[in-house]
Amino acid sequence: MAQTIGYARVSTEDQDCSIQEEELRKGGANVIRSEKKSGTSTAGRTELQNVLDFLQEGDTLLVTRIDRLARSLMDLEGLVGVLKEKGVHLKATGQPIDTATPAGRAFLQMLGVFAEFETAIRRERQMEGIAKAKERGVYKGRKPSVPVERVREMRAEGVGPSAIAKELGIARSSVYKALEGAG
Repeated sequence: MAQTIGYARVSTEDQDCSIQEEELRKGGANVIRSEKKSGTSTAGRTELQNVLDFLQEGDTLLVTRIDRLARSLMDLEGLVGVLKEKGVHLKATGQPIDTATPAGRAFLQMLGVFAEFETAIRRERQMEGIAKAKERGVYKGRKPSVPVERVREMRAEGVGPSAIAKELGIARSSVYKALEGAG
């Protein structure tokens, strides 16, 4: 018997999936899986993988909007390919997407392009903001995770790179980078 499986996603821990979950229930989802993960990649999205593993031929994957599923055209095409191979339809409650129809498939592809464009624009604005903050001396970047001076002191004491890495809990490659330029 074909099922409608709902998938909800928010990007950060302080966000809530309840509005999406309610919309998915109203849309006919029998089962709903939710997670709090960035949509810029499908990597590490365990609930999405669970849904994909669970779906069977004739089932429908229901989302509220396509950007809940993927933010890059490549990821979206990959997911749609997996669904197509399994004989699963994709529908969105808030958009006229239904991969069972030619118009729905075309609209899905257009939305994928726009989702990727939106991500690129957001990243561009973020980089502009960081550059302006650096000009004003406000942005310092993240704090160094490798204690460069301690690495150099230990090396001067005759400790080898592997031992330094183990002692400080850092990668050996980080030790070598810290030692670069220390003459």
